[in-house]
Amino acid sequence: MTAVELSRTVLHAVRRAVDAGELSVAVPTRAVVTPPGPGGCGDYATGIALQLAGPAGQPPLKVAEVLRPHLLGSDGITDVVLTGPGFINISLDGAASGVEVVGEVLRRGERYGYADHADGRVVQLHCPHDLRAVVVAEVSARLLRSQGALVRVSAEGFEPAWASVLGVTVDAVGHAPAELPVNVRPVPAAETADPMSLGRDAGRWALLHRAAHDRPRTGDEHLVQRESNPLFRVRYAHARARAAGRNAADLGFTAAPGPLGESTEQELLAALADHPRVLAAAADHRAPDRLARHLVTVADAALPFLPTVLPRGGEKPSAAHRARLALAEAVGAVLAGGLALLGIDAPDHL
Repeated sequence: MTAVELSRTVLHAVRRAVDAGELSVAVPTRAVVTPPGPGGCGDYATGIALQLAGPAGQPPLKVAEVLRPHLLGSDGITDVVLTGPGFINISLDGAASGVEVVGEVLRRGERYGYADHADGRVVQLHCPHDLRAVVVAEVSARLLRSQGALVRVSAEGFEPAWASVLGVTVDAVGHAPAELPVNVRPVPAAETADPMSLGRDAGRWALLHRAAHDRPRTGDEHLVQRESNPLFRVRYAHARARAAGRNAADLGFTAAPGPLGESTEQELLAALADHPRVLAAAADHRAPDRLARHLVTVADAALPFLPTVLPRGGEKPSAAHRARLALAEAVGAVLAGGLALLGIDAPDHL
């Protein structure tokens, strides 16, 4: 079960409790699930009971106790533990979890982690006359749209040169609109820096990879084709994942999600399973840097794994090879989708 599927399962549990007359609330459109915090346990935790406590007129812990049996009856959930004032900690079936994560990624492709439908949010982003602010606002808009929001971006004094070099677009140019906007004001690049000299992909990465409160680095390190360059590692892992698919086709076998047990595989699965949560958090906080760093995490977990995908020597392709190939294809989809949201190309050959 992926984080997205678990979120739906939590909402189904709320709906069943409402239908049974155990809770009197409007079923929310979204349930946030995250890795457990301090004092938590299991694979995921949700604060849905705290969210519903006020409308239900009951203490959060009582709401959590109502939801617990409905969650325990769901496929893929092995245990539900209540902690703190009403946090619900959920443990998943480990074997099923890995297969379902890979299957979900392959089914959704580069749109893995996207919302299924609009959530009703309307967001107006506005940024000053600064290249980094425009790039961050534009990518934040893409992230918000991926999570179902309707977004409009405006910028003061937008320069056509930015669009021609870094591929930046905005929906409106000029002063902030009449409605109250959300201002996007990251720390700008140094006055002597010229991110556009790096080209579109490296220039965008330089402006997006660091957190908004940190000054970006815009040196030639972003162009170096070595492991020391995070952008290179992300794009190289994507190219290696795509190459695994081509080479497997040459050997006559295809991907099929299956059990995965090695530690490198489990680490990579955990990173892929976390992708929907990262997209949602990056959108909510207008923080593309969270996505950029997550792609580095996925790439770093993938690079030791990818050499194990194909048969070696006289080996025949087995179910294990097909399962590893499915995981490799999932890696390629997540990295390509994440880079696309950042406005960066993901070449199949590198």
